[in-house]
Amino acid sequence: MLVDVLKENGVNNEGVFFDKDARAALAFATLKKDGEREFMFYRNPSADMMLKEFDLNMGLIKQAKIFHYGSISLITEPCRSAHMASMKAAREAGALLSYDPNVREPLWLSAEAGREGIKSIWTRADIIKVSDDEVKFLTQGDAADEKNVLSLWYGGLKLFVVTDGEKGCRYFTKNFEGAVGGFSVNTVDTTGAGDAFVGSLLCSASKDSSILEDESRLREALRMANACGAICTTRKGAIPALPDNAVALKLISDSQ
Repeated sequence: MLVDVLKENGVNNEGVFFDKDARAALAFATLKKDGEREFMFYRNPSADMMLKEFDLNMGLIKQAKIFHYGSISLITEPCRSAHMASMKAAREAGALLSYDPNVREPLWLSAEAGREGIKSIWTRADIIKVSDDEVKFLTQGDAADEKNVLSLWYGGLKLFVVTDGEKGCRYFTKNFEGAVGGFSVNTVDTTGAGDAFVGSLLCSASKDSSILEDESRLREALRMANACGAICTTRKGAIPALPDNAVALKLISDSQ
């Protein structure tokens, strides 16, 4: 069923690997009145946790311009080793490494274990995107305080982005930093908004990686990403709520 969803949405499913002994994980998302969500997970263990290095389609990984990953695959073995091997292969093939920690605290043994695990690969990424809530979790401080945000910066980063919900996002590079405003929309469900944002940003970077060094073009890409994230919150679900370029461009145009 999940592979069919990928196919229906034009996603290459060449790298999908099936485990005959484990089921796909389940995640239950509960919506609050403001559209924010809470997650409950069932993995006992799930197929993703059982992924091994020899299961990986290394040929596919080595073709990538950008290799994007989260932190959930770092929680248990053998998946952690598979994750590390895929990062190494992508880096050696010349891909940009993009990290969205996607913090899901209930999956870790403790909050401290989560912070340690997430930061264990922090300095290997070229691009890192975090939400304001994730800044609070990782630094145990106020995300509005730039000292806390900059404590997560390291010298090898090409781009560090903090998303601030409807306020938009902040960006930091070696040569410049700033903020790009968000969009006021009727929020129904925030599930998938971060993925819509980072998907749009990485799509722009995959077409032209020089946007990471050109502030005006980076700001354009981030405005597009903000629009995609905002539109995603106006519909229920994650994949069904992802907008196409035309819808995002209309929101940008209507807001000017």
